[in-house]
Amino acid sequence: MGTRTEAYVDTSAFIALVDASDTYHPLFRRLFADPPRLVTTPLVIAEGHGWFLRRYDSVRALQFLAMIEAMKPLKVIAVSALQQTASIALLRQFSDQRLTLTDGLGLHVMAERTSSTCWSTDRHLGITGVPLAIH
Repeated sequence: MGTRTEAYVDTSAFIALVDASDTYHPLFRRLFADPPRLVTTPLVIAEGHGWFLRRYDSVRALQFLAMIEAMKPLKVIAVSALQQTASIALLRQFSDQRLTLTDGLGLHVMAERTSSTCWSTDRHLGITGVPLAIH
């Protein structure tokens, strides 16, 4: 089981990759330089786009989207109504945590796809046992 199969990428990993002032920037530059298969959701992309739009401007937000479009081997998976419902159930299950719907969907996707790791700086995304890229 030493092979890398798939990593779920959260918004914070994309931000750390792009933002050189982020504490985890060196780690994510290294990880993205030689990635396994990567998956994320449209909610992560929307959250990242919004972050760059609020923090910078529409030019940087569009550059973020262009980076996502060009990134290989990243797959942005479609989200079904059933997955959304399951995500909300996870939010209820872990109501003691400050999880967003984006987080809940990420937790569900990682469980559904049996992702080998989660690329995120948000420690609460490890609550279901998927190892985080940060230690």
